[in-house]
Amino acid sequence: MERIIECVPNFSEGRNKEVIDAIVAAIEKTGGVKVLDVDPGEATNRTVVTFVGSPEAVVEAAFQGVKRAGELIDMRQHKGAHPRSGATDVLPLIPISGITLAECAELARTLAERIYNELEIPCYCYESAAQKPERKNLAVCRAGEYEALPEKMSDPERIPDFGPGHYTERAAQAGATNVGARDFLIAVNYNLNTTSTRRANAIAFDVREKGRPKREGNPITGKIVKDENGKTVMIPGTLKGCKAIGWFIDEYGIAQVSMNITDINTTPLHVAFDEVCRAAQARGLRVTGTEIVGLVPKRTLIEAGRYFLEKQQRSTGISEEEIMKIAVKSMGLDDLKPFDPREKVVEFLIEDPAEVAAKERLVRMTCKGFAYETASESPAPGGGSISAYMGALGAALGTMVANLSSHKAGWDARWKEFSDWADKGQDVMRRLLALVDEDTAAFDKIMAAIGMPKGSEEEQAARAEALEAATLYATEVPLKTMKTAYEVFDIVRAMAAEGNPNSVSDAGVGALAARSAVLGAQLNVRINAAGLADREAAERLCEEAAEINQKTQGGIHMDDMKKVELNDEQLDQVVGGYGVGDTVTCTKSAIEYCEGCGRLLKNYQATITGVRGVLDGNTIYWITRTCCGKKTSMSELEILG
Repeated sequence: MERIIECVPNFSEGRNKEVIDAIVAAIEKTGGVKVLDVDPGEATNRTVVTFVGSPEAVVEAAFQGVKRAGELIDMRQHKGAHPRSGATDVLPLIPISGITLAECAELARTLAERIYNELEIPCYCYESAAQKPERKNLAVCRAGEYEALPEKMSDPERIPDFGPGHYTERAAQAGATNVGARDFLIAVNYNLNTTSTRRANAIAFDVREKGRPKREGNPITGKIVKDENGKTVMIPGTLKGCKAIGWFIDEYGIAQVSMNITDINTTPLHVAFDEVCRAAQARGLRVTGTEIVGLVPKRTLIEAGRYFLEKQQRSTGISEEEIMKIAVKSMGLDDLKPFDPREKVVEFLIEDPAEVAAKERLVRMTCKGFAYETASESPAPGGGSISAYMGALGAALGTMVANLSSHKAGWDARWKEFSDWADKGQDVMRRLLALVDEDTAAFDKIMAAIGMPKGSEEEQAARAEALEAATLYATEVPLKTMKTAYEVFDIVRAMAAEGNPNSVSDAGVGALAARSAVLGAQLNVRINAAGLADREAAERLCEEAAEINQKTQGGIHMDDMKKVELNDEQLDQVVGGYGVGDTVTCTKSAIEYCEGCGRLLKNYQATITGVRGVLDGNTIYWITRTCCGKKTSMSELEILG
């Protein structure tokens, strides 16, 4: 999974467009980030910038933004309606994908230290990046705002996490920056089948973490209960990390529960949706749909789609596009207007279409286009890409059988078992599809190295080094294909033994495709390894490839096959005159019982290809089925040649 974080710095300038543009330009100039939004406010004299990218790129862009703001904004002249303590007031890092909140917190602390060391701007760390418990609350860090800095920076209890123990001229000009890490905030509205703001508010109070005031007697009109300090006693709501209120929207003519989910790990969007639905139903109302305000991480929709599929006892081993479609329909995200994930999901918005198209040039082709491209005079795509694609097709067939089995009438109790296999199949298939283009990219690297100049000794040395690195990469990629295709056998073997019997041939074709992927990729490992100057590395890679190939002899895992001893008469019936070491195709029909639960597995039939007729005396092997995680035993056996 690609590592992506978001940064939402708030700069203390919302009126001077030239200053705002200069700060944004400094952020963009670093490269590797995409600015999603620039929102200046005149009354607040504050601009909120939202940008995303890799952790390294975002941290560098954030630093450059702070640097430019510190050069252009003089806090001694600043006035605005919003609380602030510095030219860059707040600087939160937010995990989107492939990175944890804890990792973002560590990045934030490192960034804060760099800001002070290189720019002499003092920094406080807040929320998950806080180094003192009380500073998790931003309000504590920013208490007294910019005007309180002279006093705070001289107070040992309130000095910055990174900064001097006294007020400085630099702090007077640039103020102090609050650097933090927090989870992604989702702003969402739940549409209700009512026009009553009061009833929408009641639902909001039921679910929000803060809850509602406790009252004496009548829960609506009774006197509010106070504690010994005179503070209102609250009855907590049911959802942690959620703020909510009810309101009426003239545009739509309905009431909504408007919610900010501040901790999507504790309360994911789908959990909040279900709880609002429950609270609404308890009050005689119904949630008709959901409106997401702003953006969401892709994982939010994926988690929601999987959640609702599991509630339906349906397989989750389908494409991400289909999973997100289930999320959209389940929560009514398209109730008020069309919902396009391409316009609402952060990861999609930061994609560079040209880069994605180049990276996925082959897998985005039609079947016909891919075949014609392969058949052209160009040497790529070649056998390596084809091998990866065959492996992907093998995984796809295993996944199909798993999904068909999960959906089979009468097999409802086993839907989760097959759903898990389908999930595995989807994962393997995605990785193999990526290798289709990666193999061709590896070949292109070799061609690029060959085309390097070789006039001088320095050029020859650089060319030789680049060619060796490219050749090593071109050897490692098909080896990765072999390893990944090997995972397909677990899936198709399980589906041949346990899946929908009407699709056993599909599982068999999947095994053959995976076997071809392994063999084809091994050829590429060997031919590319031959070009390596590092012969030790070449031998190591070839040996590893040979081991994987050996494991897939016969198209199945030899270690996972069952054996039976046959007498001479039976052996003659099976092998039909074949000699030791010959390969035969046979059909076995057996009555088996499970040693775990005792369930009879009657008349199970499978066609096995590539079975050794004789292995070590009078022994033949075949694929076995499983039940309850236990082995099965033969009570009767008939093998037909």
